[in-house]
Amino acid sequence: MAGDHHTKLSRREALALLAAGPGLLLLRSGPLRAAGASGPADADPDWSSRNWGYAIDPAKCIGCGACVRACRAENHVPVGRFRTWVERYHVLRSGEVHVDVAPGPNHVFTADVGVPREEIVKAFFVPKLCNHCERSVCSQVCPVGATYTSPDGVVLVDSKHCIGCGYCVQACPYGTRFINPETHVADKCTLCYHRIRHGLQPACVQACPTGARLFGDLNDPHGMLTTVLSQRRYRVLKPEMGTHPKCFYLGLDREVV
Repeated sequence: MAGDHHTKLSRREALALLAAGPGLLLLRSGPLRAAGASGPADADPDWSSRNWGYAIDPAKCIGCGACVRACRAENHVPVGRFRTWVERYHVLRSGEVHVDVAPGPNHVFTADVGVPREEIVKAFFVPKLCNHCERSVCSQVCPVGATYTSPDGVVLVDSKHCIGCGYCVQACPYGTRFINPETHVADKCTLCYHRIRHGLQPACVQACPTGARLFGDLNDPHGMLTTVLSQRRYRVLKPEMGTHPKCFYLGLDREVV
């Protein structure tokens, strides 16, 4: 409706003003740095020229759970809910695939894999999080326009407008949303939007000890993320859904769903 459109447009304009920042370049190590400017991250009004994306290299993931713990601490994620998590895959000789997640508050995997070790032919870890889709289904089904895409391409939830109906939770093909039991509104990964608009890495990227997670501007032809994507084979999850995810998995095994 026209009224809903006006509300969403005003919100995006407000975010553009709050989130304005200079050109950011993803470096090989350390936090994001301001490119060509020494002022604060909010100095550049052309924030909409960015298009944030994410990549994961499962071959580098060791399942330590540092990313999950960092996310929980940074974003005050309620117990029993996840903005990001790590799945452990075991492929058996029979072709059966066994998937589990780390239990307990520290999110550390135990030695008990739940399947006969002699039957395992392949094992690996796969981090999961919101895919920040270009054509997000969650945005389409929200009846009040509370789910929207920021000017720089991050799918967010306006907690002041969300009515907690759960439509977006049901619609997400990646299972990355939940209703926050404390706020009673939809919650999910925001790529630590409060951090990246000030030139910092998402908490999970900064915490990863092996560099398994990459974050950067897909509109930057010389950035680390675009360079890696141009050189490596990658897949996205559930491409048949037509959501155009912006979370890219490098060399992903075919057993992952």
